[in-house]
Amino acid sequence: MFVVPSAATTLESIRTPMTPYHLLDFTNPETITICKTMSDADIGGFSTVSLDQVPATASAPAHIRFHGNISIDLPPNRPDIQRSGFAAWRNKDRGPTLFGKSLWDVDPYIFLAVRLKSDGRKYFVNVQTESIVHTDIHQHRLYSGTPGEWDTVLLKWTDFVRTNYGQVVQPQSEIMTQKVRTLGIGLTDRVPGPFDLCIANMWATNRLQDGDSHRNRS
Repeated sequence: MFVVPSAATTLESIRTPMTPYHLLDFTNPETITICKTMSDADIGGFSTVSLDQVPATASAPAHIRFHGNISIDLPPNRPDIQRSGFAAWRNKDRGPTLFGKSLWDVDPYIFLAVRLKSDGRKYFVNVQTESIVHTDIHQHRLYSGTPGEWDTVLLKWTDFVRTNYGQVVQPQSEIMTQKVRTLGIGLTDRVPGPFDLCIANMWATNRLQDGDSHRNRS
């Protein structure tokens, strides 16, 4: 027997996209050219950071390698600097369009998916939006259940936490998923030594099965 779906069901299906919305696809070697790195070296510190494109092999997709060395040594002659030891990368601000700023609208999606191979260190995904406070960053811990192996992690957009200059701020406000400006990853655990994180792709999705073993992190 053929059952005609209700109008509400049909409209909900239209509003909920089931195809992935690729944000930063590093299997395309051009994507790395729109990204930039940052570290405490920008303020006189001694951490090092590199972002390299790695071609595909039989066992791994093409990806970027975010790596370097964290140092917590403070810069000399800079008494204003009390903390050091961080490294990060993000996409550069994109150029304007005929309709204004070039922004991502991920509001129709539940998750941010990240295809990665982690060394197990304490990384965070950083998201900048067109918020009222320009220096606000929404963050989410980037877990990996299989350090040293390729993994896909799902992060709920609604679980990102509002921060400013690395500190959680109040009041908390929902991330403006309609107006995402930049996306990136940072390491701020301030543990001296090398770090190495590989990223193949970052995309918005409503598909729970996009995560390895149907896992998601909140």
